[in-house]
Amino acid sequence: MVTPKFRRVILKLSGEALAGQKGYGIDPDVVNSIARQIKDIIELRVQLAIVVGGGNIWRGISGSTKGMDRATADYMGMLATVINSLALQDALEKHDVDTRVQTAIEMRAVAESYIRRRAIRHMEKGRVVIFAAGTGNPYFSTDTTAALRAAEIEAEIILMAKQVDGVYEADPLKNRNARKFDELSYIEVLNRGLQVMDSTAVSLCMDNQIPLLVFNLNEEGNIKRAILGERIGTFVGGELND
Repeated sequence: MVTPKFRRVILKLSGEALAGQKGYGIDPDVVNSIARQIKDIIELRVQLAIVVGGGNIWRGISGSTKGMDRATADYMGMLATVINSLALQDALEKHDVDTRVQTAIEMRAVAESYIRRRAIRHMEKGRVVIFAAGTGNPYFSTDTTAALRAAEIEAEIILMAKQVDGVYEADPLKNRNARKFDELSYIEVLNRGLQVMDSTAVSLCMDNQIPLLVFNLNEEGNIKRAILGERIGTFVGGELND
């Protein structure tokens, strides 16, 4: 059996990633592809937690720019992440991956409340834990949730699954000549204003020395490659250990 480079990991999935080519809602084929990849890494005895965004259903910041109360819009976004988390849980369990959803907002009828020690215990038993409803507070993104939960559970790395194959100096979909970075420091990300995570999340990762790996989710098998330490995407936080 191959040996994974990382043993405890946070996987950050955007809500848009679950929509696939549809751009809105949940694409079952995409969710099943993600579930298959996660099953592969669980078989390597990697302890995995997932943070899912909700942008395929609702983005709080978009609602607030159109006159909605920002806190209300953000709470709606948190509920969207719960919908995505339940869809991902269903797909994982159809692939025989034992999964628990923990929410930052109490809703006992559909998920457990977030308890740090319980989440770690689930992971130690080989269960995937999906953290839903963000931090439970408005004005904080799911990127910040990923950074916060990674610090709390002592994850070794955050895997940022994107629709592009790394971090570029400009949008590669608009500028074909945009340069891709293989490695970046936290400070470079902040100073350049690169869209890896929001600044709060990057600062939290920097303060707690939690590295990030930004990679393309659309290429099946990339989650496993990232876990094995292959040089894919863009590494943020320092040099990769050989």
